[in-house]
Amino acid sequence: MNTLVMSPPRASISPDIAREFWRREPRFTAAAFLLVALAVPTAMAGLLDVRTLAETNAWTKPLKFEASLALYLLTLAWFAGYLPKGTTGQRWYRVYSAFVVLMIFFEMVWLMGAAAVGAPSHFNREGGLLELVYPLMGVFAVGLTSATLVYGRLIARDGDAMLPPAFRNSVSIGLTLTFFLTIATAGYLASGEGHLVGREATDARGVPLLGWATNGGDLRVAHFFATHAMHFIPAFGLLATLLAPKPGLLAVRLFSVAYAVFVAAVLFQAAMGSPFPG
Repeated sequence: MNTLVMSPPRASISPDIAREFWRREPRFTAAAFLLVALAVPTAMAGLLDVRTLAETNAWTKPLKFEASLALYLLTLAWFAGYLPKGTTGQRWYRVYSAFVVLMIFFEMVWLMGAAAVGAPSHFNREGGLLELVYPLMGVFAVGLTSATLVYGRLIARDGDAMLPPAFRNSVSIGLTLTFFLTIATAGYLASGEGHLVGREATDARGVPLLGWATNGGDLRVAHFFATHAMHFIPAFGLLATLLAPKPGLLAVRLFSVAYAVFVAAVLFQAAMGSPFPG
């Protein structure tokens, strides 16, 4: 009998999804809600402050980070329900989850501070405090991203998990790949002078919402797909489990390999100065 157990029975019928997130992981959920709340004054600042950086409003970057980090934390909060039983109640986990939230706090202080003074937070070559702390922010970014690796390994090793093999593998692989692909793409980004490649590449009039350059290479595209492996691969795993439970495990593994190759190809394309999708 193949029974798809995605979460405790109560989660599937609960009218309050926010309460379910909180039950699974209260620290990450609280931090995500705070980021969503912070997005309101950030958006207001963007409307009132007309200063620009790289042809975009100075407050656009912190607003994007608030949205992406809130999604990141909510995803981890949901996947916390798939961790080995009792994990979130252990002392080491409580300390570690607080560490992840602290890293995100430092990242947002840095981004908001840079926007407030009208200085670039990334690739800052203007001297002063922001340039000095830029390498430190990279360390903080690795620290907060490490949660995907920790979660991925814990879920992969949980022999008692009440999840279909294909879906459990998609979650663990997606989380693990998120860490390694993000570190690789972010490292390549940080090693250069900026995210744009090509003489005519510009942030102005980019892809709506995402802002990717349409007239040159944009290294942020590969970084985007790297960080969202934790969404795309589990989504494929869920679909494979529902449509083809038996061959689903092999399909998940093949898709994961293809996804990693895709991220590498997108990074190479941007490095050659070509816009996505080309």
